[in-house]
Amino acid sequence: MADQSVLDLCPDTGGILDLAALGDDFVRDPYPVYAALRRRGPVHHVRTPEGALAWLVVGHEAARAALTDERLSKRWANASPDADGLTVAPGTHMLVSDPPDHTRLRKLVSKEFTPRRIAALEPRIKELTSGLLDAMLASPDGRADLVASLAFPLPIAVICELLGVPDLERERFAAWSDHVLSAAPDEERQDSAQALAGYLTQLLERQRAQPGDDLLSVLIRTSDEDGDRLSTDELLGMAWLLLIAGYETTVGLIANGTLALLRHPDQLAALRADPALLPGAVEEMLRYDGPVEVSTFRFTLEPVEIGGTLIPGDGQLVLPVLGDADRDSKRFPDGDRFDIRREARGHLAFGHGIHFCLGAPLARLEARIAFELLLDRTASLELDAHPAALEWREGTVLRGVKSLPVRFG
Repeated sequence: MADQSVLDLCPDTGGILDLAALGDDFVRDPYPVYAALRRRGPVHHVRTPEGALAWLVVGHEAARAALTDERLSKRWANASPDADGLTVAPGTHMLVSDPPDHTRLRKLVSKEFTPRRIAALEPRIKELTSGLLDAMLASPDGRADLVASLAFPLPIAVICELLGVPDLERERFAAWSDHVLSAAPDEERQDSAQALAGYLTQLLERQRAQPGDDLLSVLIRTSDEDGDRLSTDELLGMAWLLLIAGYETTVGLIANGTLALLRHPDQLAALRADPALLPGAVEEMLRYDGPVEVSTFRFTLEPVEIGGTLIPGDGQLVLPVLGDADRDSKRFPDGDRFDIRREARGHLAFGHGIHFCLGAPLARLEARIAFELLLDRTASLELDAHPAALEWREGTVLRGVKSLPVRFG
């Protein structure tokens, strides 16, 4: 989309770009719009699909700096009324906290959400993945929806086992989560958020009464050397964060990564020929079309100047665009090209700074296992729909296809 066509969709007086007005083309492929905006400067006043006014920050350098700017708060108490319409998560957790509260919470959670605990999940993740592929590959016509068959059920199973959610409750649990992060009307999203919060509260009460070895039970018991513990409100917030960050984003990583491979058969063939490329391929999937399009919300504590634009300091919503940062050719040459041999380190798919995703090792592990077994057990894999016919999830933060029809041999 050319620069001028983007400008034509802005109100002629306010200069506010209504992202919803960009339509399905923007939802399907937002990167040309972001690139056009980046050529004009790093900061742009927009209305999000949910209706909130915000300041987009595009480009790698500007977005990376915004992610660590102490003048931008994560606390909703600092938000302007212009942010109305966005879903507020229940409880207190790291993504809605500033230091020193954030420092304390991350310390307590990091004690238990360790690389050792994550590495110990590998055999179980392989077992889950193998079972899902057994069912998918049993299809008599060699066709399946990869989202429904693998990208969705694998992460939800892993996170539900981590949280101690019983099998019979996982379907409605996932439905609430998906609705909360959609672009559905505000009232519907808030209803789902309340239902999910109520469920998580009941889950916490059950785990407190009958603790197991799941992560949530461990977090209930954990304390630091001074005896500090997570409060009930903080445990609720942590359960919410684990759900959203640990499940929804991994669905997008597996689905979007598979689509990138299918749309670039030469890269798929290279990966089949040399499985040692897989760790780097996962990083390139994260960079090229990661599951988090726009960073989680930040609010100005004082006026902030970025690239010559002064953002007011009254709690204005600031949104660093991770997807555009990772396509910026100043940081990643020929950034719109998918290349699994690229040196993709330095991407912002997991954020940057003190809020860098604590679950990044788990997401990488799940993706690596999913692609390793998927490619090992299929002699061929092709997209079974025109790319333009794929339906993408709407909303400001997350990016991913709702379904991914594939043919396999």
